[in-house]
Amino acid sequence: MYKLFTHNDLDGVGCGIVAKLAFGDQVDVRYNSVMGLDFQIEKFLERKNDNKQKEDFLIITDLSINEKNAEGLNEYVAEGGMAKLIDHHKTALHFNDYSWGLVKVEYDNGRLTSATSLLYDYLVEHDLIQPSAAVEEFVELVRQYDTWEWEKYDNIKAKHLNDLFFMVSIDEFEEKMVSRLLEAEHFEYDEFEQKLLNMEEEKIERYIRRKRREMVQTFVGEYCTGIVHAESYHSELGSELGKENSHLDYITILNMGGKKISFRTVHDDIDVSAVAGRFGGGGHAKAAGCSMNEESYELYVKAAFTIEPMRQDAFKNQYNLKNIPQGSLYENRNEDQIFIYSKNESEWIVELNGEPLTETFTSFETAERYVKRIHSAWLARDEHYVEFLKDVVINIKCI
Repeated sequence: MYKLFTHNDLDGVGCGIVAKLAFGDQVDVRYNSVMGLDFQIEKFLERKNDNKQKEDFLIITDLSINEKNAEGLNEYVAEGGMAKLIDHHKTALHFNDYSWGLVKVEYDNGRLTSATSLLYDYLVEHDLIQPSAAVEEFVELVRQYDTWEWEKYDNIKAKHLNDLFFMVSIDEFEEKMVSRLLEAEHFEYDEFEQKLLNMEEEKIERYIRRKRREMVQTFVGEYCTGIVHAESYHSELGSELGKENSHLDYITILNMGGKKISFRTVHDDIDVSAVAGRFGGGGHAKAAGCSMNEESYELYVKAAFTIEPMRQDAFKNQYNLKNIPQGSLYENRNEDQIFIYSKNESEWIVELNGEPLTETFTSFETAERYVKRIHSAWLARDEHYVEFLKDVVINIKCI
């Protein structure tokens, strides 16, 4: 008998589906939250002297265990028990020091791994599953979504898999996928699912539009972050808000009902798993999370409560446009007027209320990043730009 303890997200449930395909009724799958796994492993290890239990093969995927359980699991294996921990988070690499640990962040060709892809590879390598095109396609969709490579390759089919996952219960999703993968030559959505997925896309777009107007901006330590309260669509929301506000280092998504925080970034030089790790969480470089504790509550909830939401850049302008040599006007809630213009191709000036800053910038992008981060400013509307230019002309004539 196999016992699989895995995460309750798409990648974790993907492991459960692959295990069901490999072992059928001979596997007992338990889906767990990040915080719930250690309790389950403790209970398993308490029964480690049970001879019948030692006949079970314990598999843990997509989740880490605490130090106490790691030592207990090591003793269990040393006494003849069978176990394997398979993960792809870099915060779990230390488990490779154990004989039962298999942690790999990326493949030799540079592709990022997922728990589902690593488990499938392990089962194929040990002749525990019959490979098929449909299963390999499913595993790749899970991998691309979990690593966010689907966006890089514009593979909407991978995103749709996660959308479908959240539209039904875990049990229903698992049953549908196992049945389909056993019978199909290739992995496809049926006509009804496709209609549901199209409707879900529209729902997500409306949700992001609403949340866009609710995000606040602040510094937490050295990082400039956008903070928004949301219970759904964290990955989609984090990606869109991050791309639209590239001056922000990362996006913080607060789920007050679940007392959880998600962190997302679009920047290669920012590692949000380190941010989450400060509060006992973890994850990937571009997507991580943690449970809300007293420290994170103070920093991301209480401190941000009185901050007004960010204003979006004016988007219907014809005159006040970005990256134009004659200058772009920005405003903020302090009623400051911030003007960015070029002195030459490699030198951009920022004026704050008519006074140029001593610091100059090598590009419009770096100047705008400074203005948005330090002054929480947005691109002004055309009518304010025209009034600003009138005042400039009048002042010049008066000199």
